[in-house]
Amino acid sequence: MNLDALRSQFRGEILTPASPQYNIARRLWNGMIDRRPAAIARCTSADDVAAVVRFAVSEELYPAVRAGGHNVGGLASVDDGVVIDVSPMKRIAIDPIARIATSETGLTWGEFDAATQAHGLATTGGLISTTGTAGLTLGGGVGWLMGRCGLSCDNTLAYSLVTADGKQVRASADENSDLFWALKGGGGNFGVVTSITYRLHPVSTVISGMILYPLARARDVLRHYRDFVMAGLPDELTIYAAAITSPDGVPMVAIMPAYGGSSLDDGERLLAPLRAFGPPAADLVARMPYLSMQQMLDAAAPYGLRSYWKSTFLQALPDAAIDAFVHCAEACTSPRSIVVLEHAHGAVTRIAPNDTAFPARGHAFDLVVLSLWDDVTHDARNVAWTRDFYRAMQPWSATLVYVNALGDDDGARVRDAYGDNYARLAQVKTKYGPANRFRRNQNIPPLSASDAPEVPRYTAPIARDQVVSP
Repeated sequence: MNLDALRSQFRGEILTPASPQYNIARRLWNGMIDRRPAAIARCTSADDVAAVVRFAVSEELYPAVRAGGHNVGGLASVDDGVVIDVSPMKRIAIDPIARIATSETGLTWGEFDAATQAHGLATTGGLISTTGTAGLTLGGGVGWLMGRCGLSCDNTLAYSLVTADGKQVRASADENSDLFWALKGGGGNFGVVTSITYRLHPVSTVISGMILYPLARARDVLRHYRDFVMAGLPDELTIYAAAITSPDGVPMVAIMPAYGGSSLDDGERLLAPLRAFGPPAADLVARMPYLSMQQMLDAAAPYGLRSYWKSTFLQALPDAAIDAFVHCAEACTSPRSIVVLEHAHGAVTRIAPNDTAFPARGHAFDLVVLSLWDDVTHDARNVAWTRDFYRAMQPWSATLVYVNALGDDDGARVRDAYGDNYARLAQVKTKYGPANRFRRNQNIPPLSASDAPEVPRYTAPIARDQVVSP
């Protein structure tokens, strides 16, 4: 690998195993992943990214792309190859009148939120503020505001990226519309995204927190939760449920509401019947700044823990599914592990499955089994428990899976992440990346030339007006 050829056209920093910062720069969120790239190219601009892509082509390399480094499968790194690291790229421009932000893809959600909250604005972000904006958005982007605002990708207006031939292009509804459609949930298959333009919404003080119950009461609590959310929620209210362990080692079930409407008094009234079920062991729900809600789970999932995930959307959550959920939670092998039921409704569901690459618009619950532990000798038992939990919930699986929850052994499930949209995504990949240069991702291989018909033009979803805040 002739790095001198890259250095001559690269303004950022290139780290090798001999560099003092190398071991820190190669660290990923999942402590199970220990990859050693030959070079980490820390980019400062889109020009730097283009230079590395051209270098990868000349050296016949298949680079990894790193932003937040949160992917559980460790896709942000590669042994012996080159990592295109955009994490130093953190510029953001906000137009508070138009409610638009254009941000470079090195920003985490915590950094993005801090900038937009200076204007009382936000868009749907993740549940952990150290997650990168790019990876979450490119995979769809589930978060607390999705009932009101839609997914992260539903709020994107344009992408700037470097394609597999090293060219810098822009994708929007009017430019490269096929690529724009594919980037709304299609992951990192189509190039290195260097900036994203988002629609913003007025958000400031919210109501959120946890209502905690002993796991012994979980069956009754989860049935109440299911009935409450399925009776119909306003767009402004999203509610998740989770099996967790308290800091003092007590297994618990947590109900986690997030109300982001304009009237906090209305939010209190909406939540009163949910909070009245009990009595709970603790009710920590309160009015709080939006930034506090976005950071409230950070301590539960810090950098460096060992982690393994399994996930699936559920067709339904009948009593038998709740029984299976609780039975598996009772057998949990690590007090750090979290199992979440993410409820989707509102703006997310008013966009048709083929209007964006993200197709999972009609399933109310997403199950995410997120194992976390810190002892390497406990790897086997935690992985086995996670897989057992996933298998136990298969009778209610909808087959579809959230692409951002796939691990490094889930390659065969990439088709399940896209359903009927997979063929169209493969067509776009064929047009913009026929050599599959970007394959260190939840990969969608290109088609052969004979299998690649013309890709339809992107058209905005009919329901788009419904995801715009007043």
